[in-house]
Amino acid sequence: MILTIIILICIGLFSSVLGALVGIGGGVIIVPALVFFGIKLGMIDGMTPQLAIGTSSMILVVTGLSAMIQYNKSNQVDRYNGSIFLIGLIPGAFVGSYASAMLTMDSFNLYFGVFLIFISILLMVRDKIPPLKIFQNPKYLRPHIDADGVVHQYGFPIWIAVIITFVVGFITGLFGIGGGALMTPLMIIVFRIPPSIAIGTSMMLIFFSCLSSAICHALQAHVQYFALVFLAVSSYFGARFGAKLASKFSSDTLVKLLRSVLLLIGVYLIFEAIF
Repeated sequence: MILTIIILICIGLFSSVLGALVGIGGGVIIVPALVFFGIKLGMIDGMTPQLAIGTSSMILVVTGLSAMIQYNKSNQVDRYNGSIFLIGLIPGAFVGSYASAMLTMDSFNLYFGVFLIFISILLMVRDKIPPLKIFQNPKYLRPHIDADGVVHQYGFPIWIAVIITFVVGFITGLFGIGGGALMTPLMIIVFRIPPSIAIGTSMMLIFFSCLSSAICHALQAHVQYFALVFLAVSSYFGARFGAKLASKFSSDTLVKLLRSVLLLIGVYLIFEAIF
């Protein structure tokens, strides 16, 4: 029991610190960790893929809120454009949450493994892809002033943002991963939002989209409340620490570490599903 609690606290701390640093929330770490320790090693009673996904969604509500508050203090949250993204994210997360009930252990391992490899590749190439200029029409541009007083101009058609974020929201609810792993690169590459603002805004999106999917998972009894308690407490403090840490040094090394870990986990899950 004590060892299980320690493992849960470590998962919460590690995933939330890293998630807040690079703007992904940490669900891509929480879900496979719960599946591994809960199902593979049997250290968390009654764990299933659905319980891991639902519990992760609950945790990401805490992580997202904690990091969002911290980033908002330095004006790194674009509330206007973030609200537009939520128009697609919230219903997408709602639908994805119900779709997760159809996942078996093998299908979860396969689909989530492929998804993690995709995210790993996306993190590898995101700095090499120049931001797209297709939406840089003056009529869409709006100013956002960061904490240093620098004015950034960017914008996009609302209908494009809603369609894209609905798909991201669906994946958020399906896998319980928060959506930040997809939204942060999308905001930087497609919508030309500066990285520092994209990361802060991503935490706002994670909070609201995961709140939607968490409610749906709770209604389906897809939450392991014993694990939730320890993960939530450690994630709250971990996310605050990660957000503070983000302003003090570059997160490039952590991104490289994260994508390597995701690649290895993805390959492992696919191997488990096939063999």
